[in-house]
Amino acid sequence: MQHILSLQELDKESLFSIILKGIEIKNNPEAYYHQCERKGLLMLFQKSSTRTALSFHSGIHQMGGYAVNMDWDASNFSISPIKYEVRYASRNCDVIMARLKKHVDVLELATYSGVPVINGCCDMYHPCQALADLMTIYEVKGTFEGVTLAYVGIHNNVVNSLVAGCVTLGVNLLLVTPIVNEASWDEELMKRAYQSGFVEEVEVLSAAMKKANFIYTDTWVDMEFFSDAAYQEEKQRRIDIMMPFQINKHSLGKHSPYIMHDMPIHPGFEIAEDVVESEQSIIYQQAENRMHVQKSLLLHLLNI
Repeated sequence: MQHILSLQELDKESLFSIILKGIEIKNNPEAYYHQCERKGLLMLFQKSSTRTALSFHSGIHQMGGYAVNMDWDASNFSISPIKYEVRYASRNCDVIMARLKKHVDVLELATYSGVPVINGCCDMYHPCQALADLMTIYEVKGTFEGVTLAYVGIHNNVVNSLVAGCVTLGVNLLLVTPIVNEASWDEELMKRAYQSGFVEEVEVLSAAMKKANFIYTDTWVDMEFFSDAAYQEEKQRRIDIMMPFQINKHSLGKHSPYIMHDMPIHPGFEIAEDVVESEQSIIYQQAENRMHVQKSLLLHLLNI
C-alpha cells in the first residue's frame, strides 16, 4: 500500500507513468468509465476547496466510483484522536484524500489508515497540484528535457512538491522566492534539491525571465488567511515586498513564456489580469488537468 503525501514517494518511472496515463485518460475518457466500479473515495476537508474537491469528486464518479465528502469540523475527527477515527473511516472506503492544515496530521492519518492516503494540500506539500503542473508542461512541450520552469512568489507547499517532482523528472526549476512560509520549509528536501543541480535560487526576476519556458506564480497569502482580520498586517507586509515580483506585461518584457498559476487567483497582486487572459496563459489547462492526472493517480494507488 502506497500513500502520496509529498510527491517524494514516487520514483522517476512511476511519476512519469502517472503523467502519461493522465494524458491518455484526458484524450480517451470513455475507456476508463468503469475502471473504478464501486470503489469509494473519502474526501476529508479541514480547509476550503474548489479544484481539489471538484476534480476528485468528478474524477472518481467518471470512472464508475463514488465519493463521500466529509467536513472535518462537522465530523468526529475534530473531537477525537485521528488514529481512532481513521481506523474506522478507512474500513468504509478504498482511498482517502485529505485536505488538512498541518502535515503532521496527514502523516498520522496515513500511519493508521488501512487504505492509501492522498495529501490534498497541507502546510508543507501539495502533491496533486504538482502532478497537474508537470502533466501540463509535458502536454505543452512533449518532453521534460531542456525545460526550465521559473516559480515566482512565496516559498510554500506548492513549491515543495514542485521541487520534488522537478528533481525526480530532471526539470530545471528556478526559484524566485523573496519570502518563505516558515511552516512550509523542508530543509532536507531543499538540500537534496540544490545538490541535484536542477533547482536554483534566483534573486532577480528579469534573470529568470530570460531562461524560463514557463513562469509559475501563486497567491502571496494562504487561503485561510486572506480575509483574516488578524492577518492584515502580515498581508500588507507581503504585498509591499512582493509587488516588484508581480507577473505583468512590464516584468515579462520581450519574453513570452507560458504562464501558470495554481489558482485561486488574486488579480492585481501576484499576476495582472491581462496576463491571466493572455495567449501565453495555460492556467485553465493546468487547472483542468487536476482531474485527469488525479484519475491516473487513483488508478495507480488502487493497482488498477
